Amino acid sequence: MARDDTRSGGFAALLWLSVANFSMGIDGYVLTGLLPQIAGDLRVDEAAAGQLMSVFALTSAVAGPLLGALTGRFERKRTIAVALAVFAIGNLVVAVAPTYGWAMSGRVISAVGGALLSAVVAAYVIAISAPERRGRALSVVMGGFLAATALGVPVGLLIGEENWRLPLFIVFGIGVLALIGILINVPTLHLPSLPLRETLRPLTRGPILLALLVPVGLMGASYLCFTYASLIVGSRTGLGLAMVGALFGYGIFSLGGNMVAGRWIDRGGPDRVITTIIVALIGFMLLGTAGLGLTGAWGIVSILVWFFGTATFNGGSGISLQARLAMMAPDSVALVVALNTSGMMLGSAIGSATGGAVLAAGLPADALVPLASVFLTLSLVVHLLLAHRVDRRPVL
Repeated sequence: MARDDTRSGGFAALLWLSVANFSMGIDGYVLTGLLPQIAGDLRVDEAAAGQLMSVFALTSAVAGPLLGALTGRFERKRTIAVALAVFAIGNLVVAVAPTYGWAMSGRVISAVGGALLSAVVAAYVIAISAPERRGRALSVVMGGFLAATALGVPVGLLIGEENWRLPLFIVFGIGVLALIGILINVPTLHLPSLPLRETLRPLTRGPILLALLVPVGLMGASYLCFTYASLIVGSRTGLGLAMVGALFGYGIFSLGGNMVAGRWIDRGGPDRVITTIIVALIGFMLLGTAGLGLTGAWGIVSILVWFFGTATFNGGSGISLQARLAMMAPDSVALVVALNTSGMMLGSAIGSATGGAVLAAGLPADALVPLASVFLTLSLVVHLLLAHRVDRRPVL
């Protein structure tokens, strides 16, 4: 049984953990829109500037599960604080980097801190929350990340047009603010320690490995389209402020989907929510495909319905997948949550790379929308197979 003083925490603790996620959300998205400015300032080409994002994703994918397993015996609040401090310092290094090498080093540092932070925060929230309120608690904390998509990223892009370093200073400042709030408001928590071999045992379980394929497919479908949203959405709505407005709407709908999913999880469990999310995403992809041929105002409306509809259900997928893995491996939550994050990053990379290959082959960006439904259909098959193996009961 956990030894802690979490009863003194409550919503304030969740709020400050959400602020920490807000800083990570800005960091995760804003630099992708500033590659020309980064490349010019650091005297590299845009492909090299893009590697700053790639090395962050790769480092996070490797470091998250490893650090999640190795820090399982540590007190949770202290681990969260250290991880957040490392993440913030890494962003400061990038913000002041005089050369490309320094910027790359800063991205590695911030990725190490961010990977551990993501795993430990989710594990902490799951540990302190009653089972019947776990989904809502996760949605509050994950809401910070999604709020960054709605608010932080568009604002960061506008500020970064003048100086790409400014958004990183903002991320550092928000990280420091969150660190102070966490030190004051987040209660300590000691979880029962397990030998490393026991902590790693989920890696030998087939159902958990199967479950990790679902975030790969979901994020593959999402980033197949989101990475090239300016080509799909922007070609109809226009770029500039119109595209910033579309991204703002995407974030708002994602945040709403996240909050609703939290309540659904508490009422019916994560399996049913995941089924609903994937089926709905397939439906929106098919509707979006049908609407791609429309022109004028109807074309704009149809593409926005697709864009915001997928945002809503993508927004609820993260906490649903985390909740299911926590139920499957309650003694190794930090590890399986980190593995879930690694799966999402792998899916993001696969989706972006696949989209790039499709465009390089000469196909239009609109072809990415029906292709995303293929990723989702495969995810649904894996999910239903997993639900049958684990529960031995239908999930529809």
